[in-house]
This record gives sequence, structure tokens and C-alpha cells, in this order.
Amino acid sequence: MKHRVILLAYNVRSLWNVGSFFRTADAFAVEKIYLTGYTGHPPRTEITKTALGAEETVVWEQAVDPLPILKQLKSDGWQIVSLELTPDALPLTDYQPLEKTCLVVGHELSGVPEAILTLSDAVLRIPMLGKKESLNVAVAAGIALHHLGVVSAS
Repeated sequence: MKHRVILLAYNVRSLWNVGSFFRTADAFAVEKIYLTGYTGHPPRTEITKTALGAEETVVWEQAVDPLPILKQLKSDGWQIVSLELTPDALPLTDYQPLEKTCLVVGHELSGVPEAILTLSDAVLRIPMLGKKESLNVAVAAGIALHHLGVVSAS
């Protein structure tokens, strides 16, 4: 079974992080990036500098409200998984993606809002071994997309 992956970013402030999303999405054959809320979008110099051209090759769409997109994706058979620190979040390494997975990442400090978590089929966390409890959003997305890509390729 071929796995398909979409990335949805909500209210990500840093254009450097957005550029990193594009570069990572290209590396792991992400079908599309949704840039929602006030997440920046191309064309922006900061995005281009980090994306190194991936913003030209990865399909993307900008929208203010992520909820209609997520509801439509669910209706189309996509599993919505949010990357967030919650008490009941499943370790990323325990997650087995379905055929179609939409990974949601949120604001660098406040994370994925409750309205999106409620719509999610799963909430995932990256197991941490050090003293810090979280990672930069672009790094976390990269780790999650790598996991989805490795699982999808096997």
C-alpha cells in the first residue's frame, strides 16, 4: 500500500520554519502543504532562503481557517494526526500511518489549538530523552515526516 502524506501548519510565526517545512516536505515526498492561520507563505525571501527552491516544487495552499480543510480531508478518508504535547499523546514511534495521513503542526509556543486536536484522529508526541520537553516546530515536523516516510517506504 502506498502511503500519502500532507502537512498542515497552523499559525507558525517564523518564515524560516516555513521554508524548512518546504525543504523537508520535498525530501519526504509530501503531497501538499497547507499554510493556515497567519502562517507566512511564498513569495518571501526568508522562506526561499531556507527552502532552497522547494517552495517552487512542493504544492501548497494558503488559507486562514484550517477547520474546513481538515473536515474535507477527513471526509476524503485522510487520517488527521496532530503533533502536540498532551497527556494522552501517542509516541510517534508507536504510530502506524494509514494510507492517507495529514500531519498537523502548530504555533511555536502555544502549539495546536483544541479545536484542531478535537478533530484529530490521533495526537502524537516525539519521545524526548533530554531535559527539554519540546523541539523547534520545523525540527519536530521533520522528525515526524521522516517517521511517516520511513514507515511508508517499508
